[in-house]
Amino acid sequence: METFLDALAPSTPRPGPELESAIRDAWYVIGPAHRPRPGPARTRLLGIDLIVSGTDPVRVRTVCGRNLLSRTRYGCLWVSLGEPAGEPPAIPEADEADRRHVPCGAVGLRASGLRIVENFLDMAHFPFVHTDILGAEPHTEVMHYTTEIRRDVDEVWATNCRFFQPQAAFSATGGLVTQYQYRVATPHVTMLYKTCPSAADRWDVICLFVQPLGPDRCRAHPVMFLIDESSRLTDLVAFQQVIFLQDRIILENQRPVLLPLEPRAEIPTRADASSVAYRRWLKEKGVTYGTTLHAAPQT
Repeated sequence: METFLDALAPSTPRPGPELESAIRDAWYVIGPAHRPRPGPARTRLLGIDLIVSGTDPVRVRTVCGRNLLSRTRYGCLWVSLGEPAGEPPAIPEADEADRRHVPCGAVGLRASGLRIVENFLDMAHFPFVHTDILGAEPHTEVMHYTTEIRRDVDEVWATNCRFFQPQAAFSATGGLVTQYQYRVATPHVTMLYKTCPSAADRWDVICLFVQPLGPDRCRAHPVMFLIDESSRLTDLVAFQQVIFLQDRIILENQRPVLLPLEPRAEIPTRADASSVAYRRWLKEKGVTYGTTLHAAPQT
């Protein structure tokens, strides 16, 4: 796992078209709200190098000196390169007093940030990638679920999702059919609401905030808000990191590296309903950054 704003491998920014508004004006997490280092630190967002300085308030600017809008929410530092229409996505559960806030570090990946979000929505890979944790044979069927683009909030939702899991959470003591709801709030911000082993009438919330460094590079910031008073923080973080590092192997070997949006570029199955809705939503918003429609070449 990477620590906040670790130095990036040297790279040369690629020329490309102007960022579309759905990408430029969105909010992105670039690290924790409270920086562990006193001096300025560098990071990258959408191919643009940034400098982060100060503590209260934190200041974020481009290397050319342009100050950027920033917010601290959910223990994270959020930044936009453009003019967002509102605040970072609302997560009401984060404000509930009895929930544990579990930041899980950051993971760098050689993949499109959009691929990361799409993988997060996919239940079919559970038995084969997260064997004996989130899934196991012979329980491989993805049961029918509902997807929709909620026009009033401009978000993608998948509801009525169910999947048998040998260990749905660190606190789970046995296998159970886990109930899921997926939410995509922006192209690079997604959340999972899942059955809480210790409170049947509530949901655990797992957030994935993706920081696209470039079209084919990203850093993922998983954050959880859990109903779990007994587990050690280190165990909760380790459990989530194991899951994500298992995904990393698959994600970095997907081809093409960028997300295809062309019709019939990849043939979906019934289990891919959330992916189909997500791609349709991206196309409606005119998103090309991080897709095979982007003008910048792959490496």
